[in-house]
Amino acid sequence: MAAWRSLVLTIFPEMFPGPLGQSLAGKALDKGLWALDVLDIRNFARDKHRSVDDTPFGGGAGMVMRPDVVDAALSAARESWSGGATGSEGEAPVLYLSPRGRLLTQDVVRDLAAGPGVTLLCGRYEGVDERVLEAHGTLEVSVGDYILSGGETAALVLMDAVVRLLPGVMGNADSPGEESFGAEAFEGLLEYPLYTRPADWQGRPVPEVLTSGHHENIRRWRQARAEEITRQRRPDLWARYTKDKG
Repeated sequence: MAAWRSLVLTIFPEMFPGPLGQSLAGKALDKGLWALDVLDIRNFARDKHRSVDDTPFGGGAGMVMRPDVVDAALSAARESWSGGATGSEGEAPVLYLSPRGRLLTQDVVRDLAAGPGVTLLCGRYEGVDERVLEAHGTLEVSVGDYILSGGETAALVLMDAVVRLLPGVMGNADSPGEESFGAEAFEGLLEYPLYTRPADWQGRPVPEVLTSGHHENIRRWRQARAEEITRQRRPDLWARYTKDKG
């Protein structure tokens, strides 16, 4: 099976792999468990200044990334996929990192991890000309209800979330299912509290149930704490949880 591939389009290629070159993701990259390619959008500019942006029609602050330049970059990305540069089969979805996009959830992450990879378009300035997004059938994805300086940071978040789900990346195969939003254990609740040695730290002992060796009591305690934390901190998730249980 071909490695999951991420093809990133950006005007700051030096930002990659960034933190993904370290720890589990970095080791997996070195082992070929996933692949990363980066295209510099400025290489597709049409003037000597390598300009990728222009003023917006209708006025307003800021600049907008030009459709002709972005189109050339996306067309090169599409050709790269069809050419099978990393051996991946099929063409990956083109995702534009944008605060107006579909929220990146664990369900979305799992779907992306199950595919051949992604092409990630990282916008800058005020954004990308709408026409080129429409022309390429781009899907917009948001990592949260806040504004970043550009799509690069969001792209790193998305790739990190996906890569850790790929086969062979994480040492403990059970870990992804037990975390917040895990697919199996605790069904979408926030994660329960975690403890390790020393058993008594600054007068704060580990909850006795966790040292009891009684696995069913431990499971019940973790379930109750996960429910309590979710109810207190994320009432939106708690409402969804209770509705599903209803």
